Amino acid sequence: MLKNYIKIAWRNLAKNKGYTIINVGGLALGMAVTLIIGLWVQDELSYNDYNTNKDKIAQIFQSQTFNGETGTGPAIPRPLEKAFRDGYMDNFEYLVMSSWTTSQYLKYKETSISREGNFMQREAPEILDIKILKGERDGVREINSIMLNESTAKALFGEEDPIGKVIEVNSQYDMMVTAVYEDLPFNASFNDTEFIMPWDKYVSVNEWIKNAEDQWGNNSFQMFVQIADNTTMESVTSKILEVKQKLNENSREFNAQLFLFPMEDWHLRSSFENGKQAGGRIKYVWLFGIIGGFVLLLACINFMNLSTARSEKRAKEVGIRKSIGSQRSQLINQFLGESFLVVSFAFAIAVLIVVASLNGFNNLARKEISFPWGSLAFWGVSLVFITVTALLAGSYPALYLSSFRPVDVLKGTFKAGKHSGLPRKILVVVQFTVSVAFIIGTVIVMQQINYAKNRPIGYDKEGLVQIPTMSQDFTGKFELMRDEFINSGAVVEMSTSSAPTTNIWSNRSGFVWEGKPEGFQEDLAWTEVSPEYAKSLNLKIVEGRDFSREFPSDSNAVLINETAVKYMGLKNPIGKFIKDDDEEDPSPPLKIIGVVQDMIAQSPYEPVKQGMYVFDKYGNASYYNMRLNPSQSASQNIAVIERVFKEHFPNIPFQYDFVDEEYAEKFASEERIGTLSGIFTALAILISCLGLFGLTSFVAEQRTKEIGVRKVLGASVFNVWNMLSKDFLKLVIISCFIAVPIAYYVMNGWLQEYPYRVILKWWIFGLAMLGALAVTVLTVSFQAIRAAKSNPVKSLRTE
Repeated sequence: MLKNYIKIAWRNLAKNKGYTIINVGGLALGMAVTLIIGLWVQDELSYNDYNTNKDKIAQIFQSQTFNGETGTGPAIPRPLEKAFRDGYMDNFEYLVMSSWTTSQYLKYKETSISREGNFMQREAPEILDIKILKGERDGVREINSIMLNESTAKALFGEEDPIGKVIEVNSQYDMMVTAVYEDLPFNASFNDTEFIMPWDKYVSVNEWIKNAEDQWGNNSFQMFVQIADNTTMESVTSKILEVKQKLNENSREFNAQLFLFPMEDWHLRSSFENGKQAGGRIKYVWLFGIIGGFVLLLACINFMNLSTARSEKRAKEVGIRKSIGSQRSQLINQFLGESFLVVSFAFAIAVLIVVASLNGFNNLARKEISFPWGSLAFWGVSLVFITVTALLAGSYPALYLSSFRPVDVLKGTFKAGKHSGLPRKILVVVQFTVSVAFIIGTVIVMQQINYAKNRPIGYDKEGLVQIPTMSQDFTGKFELMRDEFINSGAVVEMSTSSAPTTNIWSNRSGFVWEGKPEGFQEDLAWTEVSPEYAKSLNLKIVEGRDFSREFPSDSNAVLINETAVKYMGLKNPIGKFIKDDDEEDPSPPLKIIGVVQDMIAQSPYEPVKQGMYVFDKYGNASYYNMRLNPSQSASQNIAVIERVFKEHFPNIPFQYDFVDEEYAEKFASEERIGTLSGIFTALAILISCLGLFGLTSFVAEQRTKEIGVRKVLGASVFNVWNMLSKDFLKLVIISCFIAVPIAYYVMNGWLQEYPYRVILKWWIFGLAMLGALAVTVLTVSFQAIRAAKSNPVKSLRTE
């Protein structure tokens, strides 16, 4: 019997090739989209799964309140380590202090490379759960040791055994390779940790870190822990919550609170609003999961619509089967079997589509997803996926077709019924409601991105280049290099800064100034710059003057931005002083000499941060900022800069970043989401149109004789087109009116996450509706006009 069912199912599919292509093609597209989204979601949800202790690893986070607004982040003060080690180690299996991920120059013989990594305490390999390939696991116990990942070791040493070899770091100190560890997975938070160096080395080469040992206000460090087996994240958090306030009186002013932020939340739930966890990338997981589910639903709707639409073609078959004794359950099984066959065939095509498009998808989504050919779990889930899809797509047609009465069918008195087309109409409305909602959502996402892109950024990013200067070799050479670069003709201006143009690395508080409100708790972005900073960035001075080397007193001067003027409540800021409130180690007061135009240094979707630009008198430069010569091409300028750079720093790799490209990266996440949403929306519309095309074909076929009669009686092509099209257009219009409020509600909620956001306008919704109607007209018109132009003699010949 099973063999017979399969044979009949195959013959039906082969007999109706157009119907089969539309059905299988739509299902294959829907399943391919769902598969790709499923692989992406699985990759997101499996972040850090390589770590066997994932559920016990956490980072210490801190919340502090400034003027009623609570900020949360991983930056903590160095004295916290001693406090934890002295009184709380029974809660921790491991505790590791860490620097922020930093770029270092590594040199061995003639090979010099730049890699990112961390200075960490000796138990770092346990926290990171790294796999040692060569050397010893306790690889950073000695102050001059370094652990390299496999890729870095290969780049430096090739096939040579790196263990015991000495490499030069930043032309500053020598380190001996003690271990090589396996590269961490792409979907791991520590994926960019390409080397690990001892925390003690970090302290020994940085005087400011030594001084920070007792500074509770210097939140410049990170701490990672693995909790003990007999504890929980919640219980440890309750114990450490107010440690900082207990040990440091000033911390009470900011209501400083500590807590454990679990590794399992690092990637997907890393956003905080006013001290409370507020999601993060998990919203995209939900978004794409929903999109995948809806796209598959659209494909299943096509199957159901076309199967039930062709019910009269199968009615006699059902009648004969029932008359010779077939039970309804057997017919249901037969039609479900056909559904399973179609879905299995579609799944095979979907797999081929996924394999062919996976590389492109990875490039677009910035992933390293591979097709899980050898995963039994994947194929098990796929079997369930095929079964569920077959049931979803085939259940209604099976129940509908198996319900026909054999007497009516065989007598020829079978009629589909007045309301038999209602379920199909409902399904078409559902299809286009989803499609129109997708169109609106995609348009709004792209609008929000463009809105932020067109926001004035306050400086000229075009032709601006940054070079990192973290090696000791750069110390004291700024004046020389500035003259060399400008004299080369490739650079028209150059400055230094303690942070990149596109980011803020330091925030400070503890200042007093004239008119400061009592109890005001300030939080100011702090950047140390050379006097040429504003000129090199084309940053506009809106009040006062710029730094000048002609005034020695400018070493204690400061520029503030427009937001800082409002934030600090300064009426006439020029000439006012900002003083350090630290009585034990007071710094000289800073004189405000100018106000600069606001510049976006962090997220373009957020308000500009109140900032101070302080004269860099201690040489704390981390970057050279170069304004390229606009009369020459960028490639010419870079070639000249590289030649001059290599003349003075032959042992350091030449690295540079175009600021406009770095700024563009701030939109990368939203642009990827927008692009992927656009692709999935286009596929959803295509699937819906395939179904509409199939239904139109069926209706035209069903009404062939009616069309012939109408044409004989004088009906025009337009009359016939109107007759076949108007019902579908009505359904799409209904879909539009359902989709618009749903899309408005969802997208308005999404936009609330952005303080700087686009305003929803009526034309966005109107454009989406017109687009849906235009697509419907084009899809329906092809078949309608074809039917209207057919020769009525052929359709009436049998009468």
